[in-house]
Formats: sequence, structure tokens, C-alpha cells
Amino acid sequence: MKNIVVLISGEGTNLQTLISACERNRVMGKIVAVFSNNPEAGGLARAQDANIPTHVLSPSDEVDRAAYDAALADEIEKYQPHVIVLAGYMRILSAEFVSRFEGKILNIHPSLLPKYPGLHTHRQAMKNRDRLHGASVHFVTEALDGGPIVLQARVPIFDDDEEQDVKARVQTQEHTIYPLAINWLLGGRLKMKDNEAWLDGIRIPPHGYAAD
Repeated sequence: MKNIVVLISGEGTNLQTLISACERNRVMGKIVAVFSNNPEAGGLARAQDANIPTHVLSPSDEVDRAAYDAALADEIEKYQPHVIVLAGYMRILSAEFVSRFEGKILNIHPSLLPKYPGLHTHRQAMKNRDRLHGASVHFVTEALDGGPIVLQARVPIFDDDEEQDVKARVQTQEHTIYPLAINWLLGGRLKMKDNEAWLDGIRIPPHGYAAD
């Protein structure tokens, strides 16, 4: 069984989906630890309910990002992770951290990348009157939300939608595509080579595969 470490900052809805997917053998791995930068993160209780070890490393004003990430990486390495899953982790990882775990870190972002990196993606999509929005699974590199895209799922935006409606629609798709991509990486089917994503030896298109 391969080891999964999850990083969270908030409620951990994608973490909960991953816990369930592992329990049902939809993901052939074991979540061996959950780390958070936020002691109030709701996802910590989800992990504890599933008997998963949790660790909180709260950032300090006296510690710079590189030092914080070095300490975080040292703790993570104790669990010998095959995959590191970012599930609503709101800190930008340092170049040193990303390099240390190159090709092992996945993130899910609530937009059809490269559109709308960063925060408030649903609001931006609605403001721009987009008819399609969605979620993207990608490898993590030094570029903010800019690593090779693996998989995308699209959702419609309707005229009478509120932001919460769009968020819920996107999250439903996140909970489908993220476990799938994580399982690909655990199984050795998914790889990152030369800053490109590959699945089963075939280069994935720049915008990723589209989930049906």
C-alpha cells in the first residue's frame, strides 16, 4: 500500500472524499498523515475521525517561507510519501519544497486553468459572464497554479446562479476527478517529465484530459 500525505488549510471536503475513496479501494493508497498550517481547519477533525495522524505547523512571523517549508518537508518525509495531495492548502509552497518532492505533488484548482489562477475563481468567472467553469487537477511546480494539467471537468454557469451554486457544482466535479488522478499517480500510470504530464506513456495535452 502506497503512502499519501494530505495538506489542508480549511474544511477538508476533498480530504473527506479521498478518505472515502481509500476506504472503498477507489484509491489504492493509504492516507498516512494530514498536515495543516491552520489549527482551526475543519479537515483536522475529519482526519482524526478516520484515525489519521494530524500535524499543525502554524507559521510564525519570525520564520520565513523557506524555513517553514523545510521544517514541513522534514516532517512529511518521515512518512515516506509516494504522493502529496494539496486539498485546499492556502500557502504557496517554496521552490525548495517543490523540488524536494518533484513529480509527487498534486493540486486541484477551482477553475479551468490557465484561466483564473489564485483566489476567487467562481466570482471571476461569473463577473466575466463565462458560460463554462470547472476544476483542474495539475502537478505542482514553482509556478502558482501553473504546473502541468492532468485532468479537467467542466460545469455550466446559469444566468440565475449565485456564487455558492457555482461553487457546489464545481466541488461535485472535484470530488470525482481528484481521486481518479491521485490513483493514476499512485499506480505509476501518471508521471511528470520535462514539465509535462504523461499518462500511460502518452503526453497529456496542455489543457489536460477532459473528464466526461
